[in-house]
Amino acid sequence: MNLVIVESPAKAKTINGYLGADFTVLASYGHVRDLPSKDGSVKPDEDFAMSWEVDAKASKRLSEIAEAAKRADRVVLATDPDREGEAISWHVLDVLTKKKALKDKTVQRVTFNAITKSAVQAAMAAPRDLDMQLVEAYLARRALDYLVGFTLSPVLWRKLPGARSAGRVQSVALRIVVDREMEIERFRPQEYWSIEADVTADSPPFVARLVKHAGKRVQRLDVKDEATASAARAAIQSGRFTVKAIEKKPVRRFPSPPFTTSTLQQEAARKLGFTAQRAMQAAQKLYEGVDGTGGLITYMRTDGVQVSPEGVAQAREVIADRFGPAYVPAEARQYKTKAKNAQEAHEAIRPTNIARHPDSLRLESDLQRLYELIWKRMVASQMEAARLDRTVVDVESADGQTGLRATGQVVAFDGFMAVYEEGRDEKPRDGGEEDEDESTRLPALKEGAAAAVQDVRADQHFTEPPPRYSEATLVKKLEELGIGRPSTYASILTTLRDREYVRMDKNRFYPEDKGRLVTAFLEQFFARWVEYDFTAALETRLDEVSAGDLDWKALLRDFWTDFHAATQAAGELRTSAILDALNESLGPHIFPDKGDGSDPRECPLCHQGQLSLKTSRFGAFIGCSRYPECKFTRPVASPDAADGSADGGDRELGVDPASGQPVHLKIGRFGPYVETAGDGDKPKRSSLPKGWSPAGMDLERALRLLSLPREVGAHPEDGKPISAGLGRYGPFILHAGTYANVSDIEEVFDIGLNRAVTLLAEKRAGAGRGRGAATTPLKDLGAHPETGEPVHLMAGRFGPYVKSGKVNATLPKGTAPEDMTLEAALPLLAARAATAPKAKGKAGAASGKTAVKKTPAKKAGTKKPAAKAKAAD
Repeated sequence: MNLVIVESPAKAKTINGYLGADFTVLASYGHVRDLPSKDGSVKPDEDFAMSWEVDAKASKRLSEIAEAAKRADRVVLATDPDREGEAISWHVLDVLTKKKALKDKTVQRVTFNAITKSAVQAAMAAPRDLDMQLVEAYLARRALDYLVGFTLSPVLWRKLPGARSAGRVQSVALRIVVDREMEIERFRPQEYWSIEADVTADSPPFVARLVKHAGKRVQRLDVKDEATASAARAAIQSGRFTVKAIEKKPVRRFPSPPFTTSTLQQEAARKLGFTAQRAMQAAQKLYEGVDGTGGLITYMRTDGVQVSPEGVAQAREVIADRFGPAYVPAEARQYKTKAKNAQEAHEAIRPTNIARHPDSLRLESDLQRLYELIWKRMVASQMEAARLDRTVVDVESADGQTGLRATGQVVAFDGFMAVYEEGRDEKPRDGGEEDEDESTRLPALKEGAAAAVQDVRADQHFTEPPPRYSEATLVKKLEELGIGRPSTYASILTTLRDREYVRMDKNRFYPEDKGRLVTAFLEQFFARWVEYDFTAALETRLDEVSAGDLDWKALLRDFWTDFHAATQAAGELRTSAILDALNESLGPHIFPDKGDGSDPRECPLCHQGQLSLKTSRFGAFIGCSRYPECKFTRPVASPDAADGSADGGDRELGVDPASGQPVHLKIGRFGPYVETAGDGDKPKRSSLPKGWSPAGMDLERALRLLSLPREVGAHPEDGKPISAGLGRYGPFILHAGTYANVSDIEEVFDIGLNRAVTLLAEKRAGAGRGRGAATTPLKDLGAHPETGEPVHLMAGRFGPYVKSGKVNATLPKGTAPEDMTLEAALPLLAARAATAPKAKGKAGAASGKTAVKKTPAKKAGTKKPAAKAKAAD
């Protein structure tokens, strides 16, 4: 009997169908051992000895694998074909050896790049030994990450309360986000003007822009003020022009190579809106196979762009069949990887069977969309280049002092563009002809023809700061710098969000204050270890370990000597010295120049003390040096932060008409909040939710916040109350101990019973998938033609329903979910929206009524709402 060991049960099930009855395939369910999360798991003083701990859930599975191994004649380790796969095989082998399950057994290692019958059988016929160089590269990387995390993080906790952790690559990725934010803050807009004219030359009108004024060449930013723009405009209006030159130039565009891990994550973010983690989860499922189809794509953790000869030949056949011979280049395209790390340089990501068109599959929405993206990219990569005709027309005044230029571009042959074009992260900013509309078709013109100007436009613009990073651009930046490896990017970005070092807003990374503090601390006291070049050079040395050119323990010794000394030195520093250094480092951000010559660090309350960073067990804040005489505090955010959260001024918003008590807006060390007198001595408070600016607060909004938590109604199943409130993680509804997140703060004030029951049912149906996990749609029906919101078919506790935005509509009895279409869903949603209560009227009524009812009628419920108010603060 042959025992085959793989990582996942899905992979095991698929492979089991390819092998004969003499094979048993068992899954390890991923990694079976790891370093315990405690000090001493890696021992530098004992030549970096590592203590491994078997995961509690893995212990039973390993026992089953060991029993099967004892009965087997041959044990085949068939984990994934990369460094992590090699490491899992090594761990399993080590555990089985210690269990004495491999005595007199043949142990072999096989790898395959695709889970297809031919690939698996070919791998079984060509076994090899375990690649210890890859294993040692894994050990070095794991030891480095552990040593940095468990040595540096305690220093952060002691010296910078509120900081969560630091990581070897995570901290550098955070620095990239923070550096971009500082670049944006330093940016000063520059005024410039664009001048365009509508021109004819015995032809229909076309648009030309100013490229020459007063005999000098004009670049994009050269016209800096209205006076210059007006002079240029007058020169165009008064000039006599002719078509001086027409240049026609054929241009070829070539397709992008098939996907690597990094480019797949980038394009999935651009085109599908997927996070890196979501893209990799969907790719994993496609690789392992769905519903007995076998693997649909090749291995998805790769830096390679090359494709096997069989894959190339199949792609060319599909292109000829679907698009015709003209779209097949004379010779197959060969791509070469630029990646230096050999351990991940496998074949590019592509469909295992390119003839399997996306339309022939019926998959979950995410899987279907990602497979289509991979299929299109692979097919396009082997197609003929696109041919375009680019035309540049120069129009000049008779005196040669003023010149205009028009550009146009038309597609002569679409080639690969018939299938796929790579997405763009940003439009070129301020200064480059690339942002011209190159799809414009110019009319037929002749050199020397007289040109007449019909109209001239002078428009004012201002340069824009560099854009914040999206998932796609941050992944691209990490890869460009050689920081980390593409297979780790998803977990790095997830960790930054989970640690609340960054937040996502409109799909852009914004550094939180605690993230900026951690970065400033590391740059001050661990500058070398967060340098881009140092981190990239360390990756190169890890590659040398995997190639067998460097001893892994020598790498660890070199790293640990200096790093340990730095942590020891930082640990001995007084907290006051660290805060002084951070005050200096973050000064331009937290104490910006007021522009009036006054001291930016002067306390705005007492006008005597100096503002400074201070720490508490809840994190850092800004306080006055004259504490406790002066109790001024504010969050770390810049005083001119867009949300006004750093404004240190308290103010009265008005009087609660129900209680007659004043309502105040206050700024505390944890941010802005509203407060009014409560029952007894304890005031009632509520923090401002994200997106609510202190500057925009008024009495009505404050009363709405203070009305929370409010009772929505009794649950139809058990009669127990459902309440809506605002907590530290945002708006929620609560029933019988179950919390369900509400996506929009505005909804929590007027959410109805039906909507609340639905959210609770979705939450309970998705229990165990992690906090905040969204229910996966059964089917993506398309975009709503009016709102643009996606329309999904969902599975609810009380049956299937359609959902778009905040509107849910139950399917009529007798309607089969699989037959639901966008056209059928739209009337259901419209009818449900028409019967829903109006948000504004209800919200206003709710806030007024609740304020009247709740203040005098707290009774035994006083303690619970007060506790929630405290949690929110």
